[in-house]
Amino acid sequence: MDFKDYYSALGVDKTASEDEIRKSYRKLARKFHPDVSKEADAEQRMREVNEAYDVLRDKEKRAAYDALAERVASGGRYAGAEAGGQGFTPPPGWDQGFEFSRSGGGPADDADFSDFFSSLFGAAQRRQAGRQRPRMRGEDQHAAIEIDVATAFRGGERQLQLRALELDAQGEPQLVQRTLEVRIPAGVRPGQFIRLAGQGLPGHGGEPAGDLFLEVRIAADARWRVDGKDLTMRLPVTPSEAALGAQVRVPLPAGGEVDVSVPPNSRGGRRLRLKDRGFGGQPPGHLYLELEIALPPADSAATRAAYEALAQAAAGFDPRAALATTGA
Repeated sequence: MDFKDYYSALGVDKTASEDEIRKSYRKLARKFHPDVSKEADAEQRMREVNEAYDVLRDKEKRAAYDALAERVASGGRYAGAEAGGQGFTPPPGWDQGFEFSRSGGGPADDADFSDFFSSLFGAAQRRQAGRQRPRMRGEDQHAAIEIDVATAFRGGERQLQLRALELDAQGEPQLVQRTLEVRIPAGVRPGQFIRLAGQGLPGHGGEPAGDLFLEVRIAADARWRVDGKDLTMRLPVTPSEAALGAQVRVPLPAGGEVDVSVPPNSRGGRRLRLKDRGFGGQPPGHLYLELEIALPPADSAATRAAYEALAQAAAGFDPRAALATTGA
């Protein structure tokens, strides 16, 4: 058994404040939660992050861990290890002078955490469990919810299935699947969080459960391309609309339509901006229309004649002039 560096597991310095530890935990929880992470070792990394957070967020546990870490650093392999043995073994009485509280949200014991954690805090917590059951609010949980662009603008209802740790009748942790009905508020932005009060892990001693924070993600859409708070939509126009200018009707992500002026002599790829028509915020995002020239098929005598007339009228136009190169 090796000595674990909980500060490295959370990616913080040893002098990190409680707020820095909490922010780092939330960031890593969003990255490695098994319900949303694509990392191959997400489940193992999530256990390591939970274990480190359980210790470093608790003042008494952190103080005891820091004191032990200093002694380990100054004495090399600890004196509690058997002579000639490998790894780390905590010495008897290492935790004297500290009183550890149980985890604020869930099962901080041998069943979910490492042997290292159990050897330090498992026995200490079991000794104190007989004395009192501390009152503590449940731990907040994090997950992600993916919605389409229209739902983000208009709001709606979504059913979400999540895997979560819960305690059974014997107080043992078990992985269960639960279904939640989620109300999506109108105008929600990508990266924003939806808070579901009381849907986190249960509290102790009659205290309330924690909250569930859902990070909003926008699903890929054939019509809209999301870039932060901005949206881009490809807008097909005919050659005559692009060349002569036109008023065209454009659908909006929030619903409804708007008239847009296509300037004369527009080319494919030109971007028109509809100010403040993107996702909300301070300032709000914009909706960009990317022009795409749609050619009518030459499948009738009239359209073929029109193309022939255009070819004669624009005989001096060379669309490939920019491709010409000069020899050495």
